[in-house]
Amino acid sequence: MKIEDIKAGIKGETGREIFFYETVGSTNTIAAELAEKGAQEGTVIIADSQEKGRGRLGRHWVSPPGVNIYMSIILRPKIKPKDVTLLTIMAAVGCTAALRKVTGLNVTIKWPNDLILYDKKLGGILAEVKTAPKEIIFAVTGIGINVNMDVKALPDDVKKIATSVKNETGKLYSREVIIAEMLNEIGHWYKTLKEMKRDVLLSEWQKLTSTLGREVQVLTGKETFTGLAESIDDEGMLKLRLPDGLLKKISTGDITIVR
Repeated sequence: MKIEDIKAGIKGETGREIFFYETVGSTNTIAAELAEKGAQEGTVIIADSQEKGRGRLGRHWVSPPGVNIYMSIILRPKIKPKDVTLLTIMAAVGCTAALRKVTGLNVTIKWPNDLILYDKKLGGILAEVKTAPKEIIFAVTGIGINVNMDVKALPDDVKKIATSVKNETGKLYSREVIIAEMLNEIGHWYKTLKEMKRDVLLSEWQKLTSTLGREVQVLTGKETFTGLAESIDDEGMLKLRLPDGLLKKISTGDITIVR
């Protein structure tokens, strides 16, 4: 990984400060530690591999060395804790736009935090925050993208649901180029969020999602709901139209596309 190549492609403030590690437990953990010590907004942590990479709900994120992107960004957003889902939406829009631009692939977003290609998982986003009662002290947005990984090497249960850019194109891609473009796009959409133009952000998310208009099953806590994924509200919550016609708002959950 050549950090100077990433910095050469960065146009904004996000990624001006980059910390690179060959191996870490989790880039989100390192980012949170740096944020606690006062690291400035836009600081980026990148690792070549992770030993304890994690996704939502504490799930393990497979993180082999030298092939994928494992990255976390420190943010200090002036938004309310109830709006934290918007950070995931912002990062998903930025990553999807960048991947489409660099690879030409039709990457889409599955609410709330998955990047999807041909109905398989290409990447994911994990936003974690430290909050006070009425404010977010800092946020860490973790991003994992399968770039040059050989999917055949994955465990059988992961192989069925995951893919990589290389797996779909047969080509190797520069991780540095993809990272720089993602940081540029995230910087742009984060600025949009900070300027309180959330309608612009949510409109762009709706153009890039493959969730809305589909019948889905949502596991949230110990409950499961099935219905039509109708829209998201201005806090990023999913509006699910249930079979009895009622509309249910869901703040977080695991989605399975039924059809």
